[in-house]
Amino acid sequence: MTAAPIVPGPHDEVARTAAEALAALLPASEQLEAGAAQPGSEHITTLFAAAVIADLGGPISGRVGVLVAEELTAALSSSPMGQLDLAAAVQPALDAAAAALGGTAQAGRSVSLDDVVTDMAGDFTAVPLMGSTILAAVLVPDTTLEVAAAAPGAAQAAAAAPAAPVGVPAMPATAEAAAPAASTAMPAGVEQHSLPPVPGPPVEGNVRSIATGRRGIEMLHGVEMEVTVELGRTRMAVRDLLALTPGAVLALDRAAGSPADLLVNGRLIARGEVVVVDEDFGLRITEILDQSAAV
Repeated sequence: MTAAPIVPGPHDEVARTAAEALAALLPASEQLEAGAAQPGSEHITTLFAAAVIADLGGPISGRVGVLVAEELTAALSSSPMGQLDLAAAVQPALDAAAAALGGTAQAGRSVSLDDVVTDMAGDFTAVPLMGSTILAAVLVPDTTLEVAAAAPGAAQAAAAAPAAPVGVPAMPATAEAAAPAASTAMPAGVEQHSLPPVPGPPVEGNVRSIATGRRGIEMLHGVEMEVTVELGRTRMAVRDLLALTPGAVLALDRAAGSPADLLVNGRLIARGEVVVVDEDFGLRITEILDQSAAV
């Protein structure tokens, strides 16, 4: 049985433009390429491990979603900084996709894979993001694409988008299309993968584990994190806090000259001494804590 042909949609290039913008900022251990846009279906989530959806604001209404494979979720859960939030990790990528559509993205939210199709609120278009396998997919409602395509400059942006890479397999849009085409050409060294023919858990081999050799932390290089320098702490009663006035001095739980703490997302990872650089405060790192000492 051969795969059913994918019927191009009227706004596929707009969808691919948004997918390419998202792919450029999505944490990944390899460069991602946008494949051919195709109609979404209830089987689209079968290959993936998690989903994040963000509502759109500004002149564009609707939403944009991203499905990610197990590699990214595993890298986030095994980060030396502790468990990282998937929605926060992919937010910059969602912002880029929203900007490509002509709008802004609100805060992304993690959703159950079972609820993805419902959250799309109707027909939607899916664009696979390819590395050595299908590592992610971008989802955009067709109503959103229609508005984005009608916006000034959308046609020029879509026309400038490069064509889908030759030999990149598209994700089947229906159960009947799940069997791989016998005549599909594949680039050397790239394994062919397709969605399972029926809804259900991922078929073994469709998703490559992070344990196959790639360092999961490399997928997080583009993730923004909050870095805080802490000089010390103190405890105060509410009445004392309310009595504070300009010029009041608080005694901290640290002696003068003691190193300051460097925290990443609230986790202590290093210590150092406070310095002044061009009239701005800075921190010269004097000690990096190992994982057992970090709290």
